[in-house]
Amino acid sequence: VQLQASGGGLVQSGGSLRLSCTASGPSTSRYAMGWGRQAPGKEREIVAAIHRNGGSTFYADSVKGRFTISKDKGKNTVYLQMNSLKPEDTAIYYCAAKQTILSAPVPTTSYSNWGQGTLVTVSS
Repeated sequence: VQLQASGGGLVQSGGSLRLSCTASGPSTSRYAMGWGRQAPGKEREIVAAIHRNGGSTFYADSVKGRFTISKDKGKNTVYLQMNSLKPEDTAIYYCAAKQTILSAPVPTTSYSNWGQGTLVTVSS
């Protein structure tokens, strides 16, 4: 599956952004999806994930209550709505996909497919 992410940019602290990731290729419905991020000098982490059917989600503690992941199955697109952004949210955000039969989102970086990344910068 190929992933195309978009929606990053520069925003002030407290602002909002919405990232989009469109998946293309065969059997995209079999893939659990996630959003990861990597800040300079830090390891990549998964901040939000969604089950392949969109029925359950995972959030890292650092974004819980501020970020929302959702899936439009008809458009093969996953969104990450980011509200109340903080300077520490500054990072390159990556869309990720993993083919799985598990009935749960994938909360780790063990994804097989990654998009190209989109930069999110939050100014103080």
